[in-house]
Amino acid sequence: MVLRGLFIGRFQPFHLGHLKAVEYIVNRVDEVILGIGSAQYSHTLENPFTAGERYVMILNSLGDLGIARNRYHLLPIEDVNVHDVWVCHVRSRVPKFEVVFSNEPLTSRLFREAGYEVQPIPFFNRDVYSATEIRLRMIEGGDWRSLVPRAVAEYIGEIDGVKRVKDLASTDKP
Repeated sequence: MVLRGLFIGRFQPFHLGHLKAVEYIVNRVDEVILGIGSAQYSHTLENPFTAGERYVMILNSLGDLGIARNRYHLLPIEDVNVHDVWVCHVRSRVPKFEVVFSNEPLTSRLFREAGYEVQPIPFFNRDVYSATEIRLRMIEGGDWRSLVPRAVAEYIGEIDGVKRVKDLASTDKP
């Protein structure tokens, strides 16, 4: 039997903390499902990148790390904003899984209540590896590249992602 784990994140953008979490998870399960959460949102300051862009960021990063493609699934998961049906919604979007990896309290509670084993993930420099911090550094012209995998920095450059984040920041002001 294949032991499959689920890890859901917004990955706005995918950073080194996420990469370390994936490394941690693939050492504990045969396959990991990476759910690209809030998949329907993009082009906002909190969610500047599309699900497809995040897919490419993750795919390229895991490829660079040498994680075999048959060890993970990348799937978009839209928000339904109804907690009672969210786990069922997730199950309908992804392959069968046995364990959920999460530090997010609501996600953990909902999956536990649905009968899933939930395991925490060690935080890897959480004060530094934060998508919010990365987007802030993009806006302020700071060093954000050192916080993301090389593949992510390159891809954000290809799509002119820093300009997008800066533009979104300037339109979000009152």
